[in-house]
Amino acid sequence: MNTLHIIGIDEAGRGPWTGSVFAGAVILNPAAPILGLNDSKKLSASKRETLALQIKNQALAWGVGNASAAEVDALNILQATFVAMRRALAALPESFRVNTDAHAWVDGNRDPKLGIATTTIVKGDALIPAISAASILAKVARDAESHLMHEKYPHFGFDRHKGYGTALHIANLAQYGALPEHRRSFAPVARWYAQQDTP
Repeated sequence: MNTLHIIGIDEAGRGPWTGSVFAGAVILNPAAPILGLNDSKKLSASKRETLALQIKNQALAWGVGNASAAEVDALNILQATFVAMRRALAALPESFRVNTDAHAWVDGNRDPKLGIATTTIVKGDALIPAISAASILAKVARDAESHLMHEKYPHFGFDRHKGYGTALHIANLAQYGALPEHRRSFAPVARWYAQQDTP
């Protein structure tokens, strides 16, 4: 008889105007509990990094997936998030993915159509340890991408705003213009492009 595996799944990066949206998928090991798991947004960056290492070392399985800014523009942010979730699930070892007793618990109230039994849980990232773990992996991956963008564009302030629509980001968009990594379908970026076409 197959073992029931609960796969926690969550995303990070739906709100920023730049870069990829990420998702994590985690099967925790009941024999190796991880203390301090919580909604990634409620943890400091250093705590997330520490917990991410523990998750990768102690979980039965984990995976991270993403959908690019171009995919966000082509699909819309919700559907791109679902793509990232499917890719995170696909990153798990096959023995866990094809287990007929695998059950995904997904943060939120929308079914991402993963192809396996799925339960959506509002605020699951604060309530369900496996979803918390997934949110942490997704957020750490998203922050790593923001760090790379800061290295590539040090004048743009990604070390401070991480792509979110802060006053600094608004000012930088006006001063320097949109980057290839900007999500053109997001209204502030779309407005900037529209202004470039204005005689």
